Amino acid sequence: MKFIEADGLRLPAIAVGCMGLSGLELSKAKAFIAGALDGGLNFFDHADIYGRGECERLFGRVTASLKIPRESYILQSKCGIVPGTMYDFSMEHILESVDGTLKRLNTEYLDALLLHRPDALMEPEEIAEAFERLERAGKVRHFGVSNMHPYQIELIKSAIGQRLFADQLQFSPAHAGMLSCGFEVNMETPGGVMRDGGVLEYCRLHGIAVQAWSPFRYGFFEGVFLNDAKFEKLNEVLAELGKKYGVEKSAVVAAWILRYPGKMQVVTGTTNLTHLQQIAAGADVVLSRQEWYAIYKAAGHILP
Repeated sequence: MKFIEADGLRLPAIAVGCMGLSGLELSKAKAFIAGALDGGLNFFDHADIYGRGECERLFGRVTASLKIPRESYILQSKCGIVPGTMYDFSMEHILESVDGTLKRLNTEYLDALLLHRPDALMEPEEIAEAFERLERAGKVRHFGVSNMHPYQIELIKSAIGQRLFADQLQFSPAHAGMLSCGFEVNMETPGGVMRDGGVLEYCRLHGIAVQAWSPFRYGFFEGVFLNDAKFEKLNEVLAELGKKYGVEKSAVVAAWILRYPGKMQVVTGTTNLTHLQQIAAGADVVLSRQEWYAIYKAAGHILP
């Protein structure tokens, strides 16, 4: 398994996203989590809103039932979204959210906490106070953000004393505006519109890991591009490369994301152990430059 390091946290290239965990029965959740750990996949990504807290609660039940040593896995969760209502980065909300997460996960600490989508009303000083209290109490060891552009990150960094180790961003061959705006600079093309403020390059410059969520989706939850007739050419290229490297198409997608030279991490979303293992095989595949660009173009993007 490939690893990266950000702010002293050693991250496996493949993270197990737990958004769908609440859809499993306890016995199946046990098998999934135990199987992931057996395969060296020990980074679990949560959020307080996933399953309205049930995903964290089920994970906590599983680790307690299986008596899994806490030091054998890495726990990350996110806070800041009040579903359907608002985003909230107030100190009170952050502290309350983390306490709820710790209780549901049945743990004394999080290895990492991400602020989940930007709060336009955030006060950096309040975030700094919350982070300081959480770190001092031993409740959170590393901090990061999710779905933020460089100036939002800089605003938070203006007050906090900790380094931000990660930014979780939607990224896939079919959702690659963070790349196309760089290729199509100064062009009046749809791909030339910069929607992220150059966040990929910013993260590289500052040693921030990019955690790619929804790696197999296009749009904002419109659908999965694997085996979708709308992405016939992309699937053809993925299948050809999968055959060459002896892996599934999902692994080729993971390899494509990890080929970007920043600190990259793929956040899976499956709760099927076989699918998870297939995706993880992509961490051992290194695509050539030509293959990487072939996938990019097959997804419908242009190279001017």
